Amino acid sequence: MSNEDLRTTSAACPKIDRVRLLQLAHDLPAAWNAPSADTRTKQRLIHILVQEIICELDDATNEAVLLIHWTGGRHTEIRVPRVKTGRYRSDMAPAAVDAIRKLAGRWPDRELAVSLNRMRCKTSNGETWTTVRVSEMRERLCVPEYDPAEADDKMLSLMKAAERLGICVGSAKSLVLRGVLPATQIMPGSPWLVPVEALTSETVRMAVQRVIDRRPKIYEDYQYDKLIRLPGI
Repeated sequence: MSNEDLRTTSAACPKIDRVRLLQLAHDLPAAWNAPSADTRTKQRLIHILVQEIICELDDATNEAVLLIHWTGGRHTEIRVPRVKTGRYRSDMAPAAVDAIRKLAGRWPDRELAVSLNRMRCKTSNGETWTTVRVSEMRERLCVPEYDPAEADDKMLSLMKAAERLGICVGSAKSLVLRGVLPATQIMPGSPWLVPVEALTSETVRMAVQRVIDRRPKIYEDYQYDKLIRLPGI
């Protein structure tokens, strides 16, 4: 593009009202809640305003503590209640060795770590489980590693079942708890297993359709927008 074309293009662009722009910079809610502010605009605002977010867990109150570090040096603390559904009571947590013997080989080590933490199992040192720790314990117990090639093709994890049904995992689990979608667990707190043949049953298909029909018309934008709420706005 020639210099003449650049000057022509620049002249055609609306002039920026500097005073108005500075006023808007001091009124973030107005910019955030403006009808013309789509999710892309809000994402750009977040990249400008937020430097980092640090997450810690408060076991005493069972909350996730988020510390937002704003550009400019200020900080905001937000406390979010952690989900309690499906968690074991501390005195009912199964032995980690027993859980790994029953679950290993059926699930990848990463998913086993998630399940063990959900069941409040602890390592011998009282630490939480990670993929590496599960792998080390599984090898000490001489339990084979999960092999996708040998996985039972008649059963699916709840996550994969949800993907095939076109709904989120939360909705799929709701169908399981209501007895609409057949599913089993090897032990309480372990991942759900869903029969593949159940996904095509008329009862399940009708229930899934009702879930989809309840979605807002702008479902995708709505789902994305929920993730970029700013505190106090």
